[in-house]
Amino acid sequence: MTLAPEKKSSFPVKPQAQVQQILTKEDWILRGFIVLSTLGLLVGVLLPLYPMLIRSFQDTDGLWIGLDNYIRYFQTPALSVSIFNTFYIAIISATISVVLGFIYAYALTRTAMFGKPFFRIIGLLPLFIPPLAHSIGLVYLFGNKGLITTGFFSLIAGFDINLYGSNGIIIGEVLYCFPQAVILLMTALNITDARLYEAASALRTPAHRVFFTVTLPSVKYGLMSAIFVCFTLAFTDFGVPKVVGGGFNVLATDIYKQVIGQQNFSMGATIGVFLLLPTAIAYILDRIFQGRQTALVSSRSVPFQPSPNPKLDWLMFAFCSLIVSFILLVFGTIILASLVKVWPYNFTLTTKHYDFNAVGGGGLDAYWNSIQVSLYTAFFGTIAVFMGAYLVEKGKGFKLMRSFNYFLSTIPLALPGLVLGLSYVFFFNKPLWNIPYTNLALVNPFNGLYGTISLLVICNIIHFYTVGFLTASTALKQIDPEFESVSASMGVPFYKTFWRVTIPLTIPAILELGSYFFVNSMVTISAIIFLYPPNAPLAAVAIVNMDDAGDVAPAAAMSTALVLTSIAVRILYWLLTKGLSKSTQTWLKR
Repeated sequence: MTLAPEKKSSFPVKPQAQVQQILTKEDWILRGFIVLSTLGLLVGVLLPLYPMLIRSFQDTDGLWIGLDNYIRYFQTPALSVSIFNTFYIAIISATISVVLGFIYAYALTRTAMFGKPFFRIIGLLPLFIPPLAHSIGLVYLFGNKGLITTGFFSLIAGFDINLYGSNGIIIGEVLYCFPQAVILLMTALNITDARLYEAASALRTPAHRVFFTVTLPSVKYGLMSAIFVCFTLAFTDFGVPKVVGGGFNVLATDIYKQVIGQQNFSMGATIGVFLLLPTAIAYILDRIFQGRQTALVSSRSVPFQPSPNPKLDWLMFAFCSLIVSFILLVFGTIILASLVKVWPYNFTLTTKHYDFNAVGGGGLDAYWNSIQVSLYTAFFGTIAVFMGAYLVEKGKGFKLMRSFNYFLSTIPLALPGLVLGLSYVFFFNKPLWNIPYTNLALVNPFNGLYGTISLLVICNIIHFYTVGFLTASTALKQIDPEFESVSASMGVPFYKTFWRVTIPLTIPAILELGSYFFVNSMVTISAIIFLYPPNAPLAAVAIVNMDDAGDVAPAAAMSTALVLTSIAVRILYWLLTKGLSKSTQTWLKR
């Protein structure tokens, strides 16, 4: 039996590679939005860094002097020693934070310890406390007139932790970095296949060997991330060294002294470059290690359920109790100091320190300004971040632009707050942009933002953009792409699918973004210390000014007000998501 010859089509068929996608009106709209989002990130992230870098090669009059600022920096012992001090503080603080954070996270995820919900909440309490407030609490405890220094422990010969200097900075930075390490390491430890431990148990492998051959390898990328994050936070923090640094100079306080104290913006820019380079390198290394990470949990994985081990459980309970006790001691001291007349001589309760109008720093207006800026940051930041993540994750085609947008979205994680704020000063405060190698200049269209609350909001959004972007991206990846495919096949516009499907399914993540932006905007200081307008002081800046003026008790009161406000917002978020999560699950079961 022979087969009939195949008939050839009379129409020429284009090769697969030559088939062109027909772009619809909706595709062009989405591409327009991704271009706008990318331009916004360029203006907010990359472009401001250029004038700061250029300023480091100029003198105070704006004349080009090449590397003279860098040479002068290294020839000034009081300044150059700050580089070594900053590395020392960052390495020690990151090491202690990650070690303590790992043990704490291990206790919460791998043991049947009693009281885990309580320890989980209190362990993250320092997230709501400004770094400046940590230092104030330490001063009231271990300072020259501290409760512990002048109390019972003072009877012990030689008891003095030498708070003002490297010791105080390290303790304050550990308090600041510890909850960040716990969050990252809890996430890493939760992603574990119980079958590995069952196999080790069947082989009667000793517990210590299981720890080194199973547990540590499974969380190595989480450990690396925690190390890089804690190093970056401790390396760039301004609040803790400002209060307890004493004569121990670090890069962050050097920038503040050069810019605010001496109005030497050129040297401030030079120190900013030194502050930026190590954090940028840490960011690049972290991205490299994350890129090498492979999936450790498959569809057949079994969640790990810790079994009771009385000896280990009680040991972890004792460890977590010590950590929590110290956190509560510091926070409780801040509250107590804000409610007593004269520390440590007169402990009569009073609320006079909450009369912020009686001291400098901006008064009660500073507190309300912070709430206003934080609300604006939460509202516009949530919209910007979620829309940016949606365009990157759910957009079609335009892969190069989406990849570039993703790259720009992750850069703010490597930008210290002080560097970002100083860069904004150089970028937005300049009326004209000079075109290099010409006598021409362009009018700066963004100059009108300088000295306004709007610029503070923009700076906060960019400062915290990366974490929010990654959170939104994770939430969007969990939505089945079939929703968009089915909607497109039925001719439903993308914006209707976005409003009716994407938004309802991601409301908990959206609320999390708003809460994250609000809380961090309330307590941040480094990004806005150079930008706040004189007629709109902020609470975090007021704490710095009060501490400089010697009004430490009112500073503690303002810190307490910030913490309680942030906690109230988190409670509100918890109440909202508790009901919305149930509604979303009910909607999905339909």
